[in-house]
Amino acid sequence: MSADQPTVLVVEDELAQREVLAYNLDAEGFRVIRAENGDEALLLVEEDCPDIIVLDWMMPNLSGIEVCRRLKTRPDTRSIPIIMLSARSEEVDKVRGLETGADDYVVKPYSVVELMARVRTQLRRVRPATVGIRLEYDDIILDSETHKVSRDNRLLKLGPTEFRLLSTFMEKPGRVWSREQLLDRVWGRDIYVDTRTVDVHIGRLRKALTQHGGEDPVRTVRGAGYALG
Repeated sequence: MSADQPTVLVVEDELAQREVLAYNLDAEGFRVIRAENGDEALLLVEEDCPDIIVLDWMMPNLSGIEVCRRLKTRPDTRSIPIIMLSARSEEVDKVRGLETGADDYVVKPYSVVELMARVRTQLRRVRPATVGIRLEYDDIILDSETHKVSRDNRLLKLGPTEFRLLSTFMEKPGRVWSREQLLDRVWGRDIYVDTRTVDVHIGRLRKALTQHGGEDPVRTVRGAGYALG
């Protein structure tokens, strides 16, 4: 798994529907994890913290609307975008879904092409670098399509790991990332790397960002981790 791949959690109790969704998301370059019911979905969110959730409304026991409500009331999961899938096409149902916290609402049967576009639209908000958006912070510009970084209009030399670290920081300036969170986002969950490796690459990133002068924009938060600005 590439650490650059956004993770999509597909929650759908119908096996055929779940596999069609997973196949198409995988083909689009996403890392896909699957849940067949609401309880399993909540467990996977705890374990894997997906970047986005595609969630079926009508499921036995714990419904999609209840899963959405629970995730959106928790501070640690409320920012995960949720696209609600439902056979309910009435406006009142759509309003209820959105009021519960869903970020988008798609009526079944849906166009897979349209759903993929909606997934990318939501990802632009939470992980813009993965969909080719240029990021800017102060005098630093990161272009994820050309894989170039400049500061004060001067090109910087960054290794691939430092580039991914900077992408993560620039997507959410000011947010404090723990070493474990950076390991998951930058190196990937399937790779074992010691947390001290993060410190080494943060040092390299700082050196790269100040190679032409300027203040170090990476902040160390004692006992918590690192942040940009």
